Amino acid sequence: MKRLLSLIALPVLALGLSSCSSQVKAKRPVSYQFKNGETAKLVNGIAYAPRKAPLAVKRAIAAGNRLQNKPYKWGGGHARQEDSGYDCSGTVSYVLREAGLMQGSMPSDGFYGYGKKGDGDWITLYVRSGHVFMTIAGLRLDTGWGADRDGPRWQTRTRPGTGHVMRHPSGL
Repeated sequence: MKRLLSLIALPVLALGLSSCSSQVKAKRPVSYQFKNGETAKLVNGIAYAPRKAPLAVKRAIAAGNRLQNKPYKWGGGHARQEDSGYDCSGTVSYVLREAGLMQGSMPSDGFYGYGKKGDGDWITLYVRSGHVFMTIAGLRLDTGWGADRDGPRWQTRTRPGTGHVMRHPSGL
């Protein structure tokens, strides 16, 4: 049985890896610059959506706000939707699910095939092997990079984007 599963997994893995080469890769750092009415505003750790943002974006930001101060927990957000902590893919899955943009959850590498290629107008996912983070209305939601490794947090610090593939929900 193990051998059969490995034989099945190899073509699936190869298909997933070959599709990455046709992806749109980030070429510049992920930076936050507040633009009144166009980007989310961060006040005391809480994000506020622009008034003209689509409802799904407002729901995504509200979901991200609910995750603030949760600790990083490997596997968090996968076995249970409401968990005591979240890892990177659990965070992104939670936010997209609560915004009505996906069902269930997936590991970080699963996001290589999520939605559409490239940068979104409102929501962009940044995927690389073993990690995923997102921007919502220009504000980054990430579980850690550099000194910021506490769990799901809104971030305004610039982060390198090189090596990440960009994906976005259809229409956003």
